[in-house]
Amino acid sequence: MKSVEIVGFKRANLGKTSSKDLRLKAEVPCVLYGGKEQVHFSVPMYLFRALVYTPDAHIVDLNVEGQKFQAVLQDIQFHPVNDIILHADFLELQADKEVRIEVPVKMVGNSEGVAKGGKLVQRLRKVKVSALPANLPDFVTIDVTELDLGKTIKVSSIPTDNYKILNPSAVPVVTVEIPRALKSATKG
Repeated sequence: MKSVEIVGFKRANLGKTSSKDLRLKAEVPCVLYGGKEQVHFSVPMYLFRALVYTPDAHIVDLNVEGQKFQAVLQDIQFHPVNDIILHADFLELQADKEVRIEVPVKMVGNSEGVAKGGKLVQRLRKVKVSALPANLPDFVTIDVTELDLGKTIKVSSIPTDNYKILNPSAVPVVTVEIPRALKSATKG
């Protein structure tokens, strides 16, 4: 799995006023949990670009004043109006504990239904998986070659290796829709 390095600085003061002051300096208040103890720290906002504004899933190499941790971004809060990052939660990875993370869905192959004039529609861009950190996939691959007009691939038919998909099994991932022009041609 891809990794991103983020450098942070420990926070001496916790609370609303301290967090507000950090945000005015373009820093994001963060917390790391899941390890021996919680670590409260702040990170310059621009360091989140490679982590947040990408469709890929990443493992984060956190460096908080010399202490190094491996983690995943568990939760992030944005301002409702201007989309500034307000807060981020990181979950420390441990080799023997499963972790839940969203990974992108990647489609391979040329669909039979698209060759007949259908439209390939991806209904689910990411799926939630649970796995040990060593088994976390970069993405989940779906082969759409056999997909014909009006057919759907659901979560239950996605092949998994050393991870579990946590989305409901009946949720559609990819569909080949029949266009109106093709529907009327078959009727008449």
